[in-house]
Amino acid sequence: MGDKNALDAVVVGAGWAGLGVSYALARANMRHCVLERGRIGETWRTQRWDSFHFNLPNIYSVMPGDSYNGAEPEGFMTHTAFVTLLENYARRNQLPVHTGVAVSKLDSSNGLFRVVTPQQTWWAKSIVVASGSLNRPHRLAAASALVNGPMQIDASDYRNASALPAGAVLVVGSAQSGCQIAEDLILASRETYLATSHIGRMPRRYRGHDIVVWMVKTGMFDVPRKDFVDASGRVAARPMLGALHTISLQSLSAQGVVLLGRLIGVEDDRLVFADDLVENLRFGDQISAQLKSRIDEFIELGGLPAPAAAEDEAETVAPRLPERPILLLDLIERNISTIVWCTGFGGDFDWIDIPGVLDERRQPVHEDGIAPIPGVYFAGLDFASTRRSGTVMAIEGEARRFVAHIAARCTN
Repeated sequence: MGDKNALDAVVVGAGWAGLGVSYALARANMRHCVLERGRIGETWRTQRWDSFHFNLPNIYSVMPGDSYNGAEPEGFMTHTAFVTLLENYARRNQLPVHTGVAVSKLDSSNGLFRVVTPQQTWWAKSIVVASGSLNRPHRLAAASALVNGPMQIDASDYRNASALPAGAVLVVGSAQSGCQIAEDLILASRETYLATSHIGRMPRRYRGHDIVVWMVKTGMFDVPRKDFVDASGRVAARPMLGALHTISLQSLSAQGVVLLGRLIGVEDDRLVFADDLVENLRFGDQISAQLKSRIDEFIELGGLPAPAAAEDEAETVAPRLPERPILLLDLIERNISTIVWCTGFGGDFDWIDIPGVLDERRQPVHEDGIAPIPGVYFAGLDFASTRRSGTVMAIEGEARRFVAHIAARCTN
């Protein structure tokens, strides 16, 4: 196919990132299409539990070109409400979305990109991959040693407590998904165990505002990637944050969740845990205190009107810990029927066949979302440029940068 017949861009994925880029492309009058394997917002439809709410308040959960005019700027949407928002956004802006079109292969030929789908093959001068970087669950090595044990699911498969078989539940991982799911289980009167880890914690509200509002005001979301990525490229997990209220390890334990240290292995069909629970509790407290101290300083330096700090019961409640740390857990003895793995996600990019675009782990090689191969872009990647990256707040600026690059390619 010649350049004249190729689209200016093909966007893969119709979530918030793909639709945000499509909006910018449409505003620039660029010929493009959006290919979505399922429905608009498919991940939000199929990989969220029933009680799931956005961690970002409504005021920061708007798409490019929109603004929030509702009555609850610091309230939180459900995932189903967000899907409706995305559908309306695509319809209002007449974005060229093709649903039910799964991309099986992306490669390049004669200076163009070839996008192969069961329906047809598309050609484009540029490609924007917006299929998500958090759609392939990671499990610890211990999972493979429990083939004949309890049912194992990932956070993306959890819906509600009643959908699980009778018995106790072990949640592995104490970041946002793990703690929120553990609370969902204990509120449903399910016996719940939580394997914790070295992860910080944030209060939901502080001094009159949602914590995210303060983080935006203080510039915490604008910290560049280079300032929080270690030499190996590892990025620390986002601190644990309750969706509607503060959740802490101690508040979960006070509700009846049995806290464990970090899961480190399997011995004779028993799970082995590190003796680090107290340290994990301490670290959560430390990160929350540091965050609040920074907000206090920001308020004082700016002379801002803000109420005095008030105690948050979820942070001050005394933890209820086992008399002795549980370092070995017999799954049969404890009647544990289900393990929910909340140990992180990566992106599924196996369909990309362009040398130099993916690293040895099959994850994107990029600088601020721009691949080293001209014309390839990754939208919506977690921590791509700043702490804001990977959230709806980032897509307007990200899309603007990408479209400027794409426009320059089209004029060359």
